[in-house]
Amino acid sequence: MRASRRTAPGSGNVGYVATPDPRSIRIGTAGYPVPYGDYDPQAPYGRDPVSGFPYSDRSKVVAGLLQLFLPIGIGRLYAGHTGIGIAQLLLTLFFGLGVIWAFIDGIVILAGRPTDGNGRPLRP
Repeated sequence: MRASRRTAPGSGNVGYVATPDPRSIRIGTAGYPVPYGDYDPQAPYGRDPVSGFPYSDRSKVVAGLLQLFLPIGIGRLYAGHTGIGIAQLLLTLFFGLGVIWAFIDGIVILAGRPTDGNGRPLRP
């Protein structure tokens, strides 16, 4: 903090007001100052550097590996996409075709930018 000389309006008295040093203000990934140092209460797992959206509490690697090694929609259920997960599960149980879809979907999850059920990007 540094002190600067300012006068109160109408008082004529000179006083010292503490103003923050511009070098000490931390700028977040979205270009706004981070109010709590390195911790952002609206994004406890960090923010996506491209979009600025907060990361999900779910992991992209876990979702992709669950989808590859248990190809019945478990990775999609973990990520919060219950509709797609149940569709893959039912197609696997009744027709066996869901395994192919789920396996390809696991590769897409690992290689792409998947989101959770709320639209937040999965953590890398």
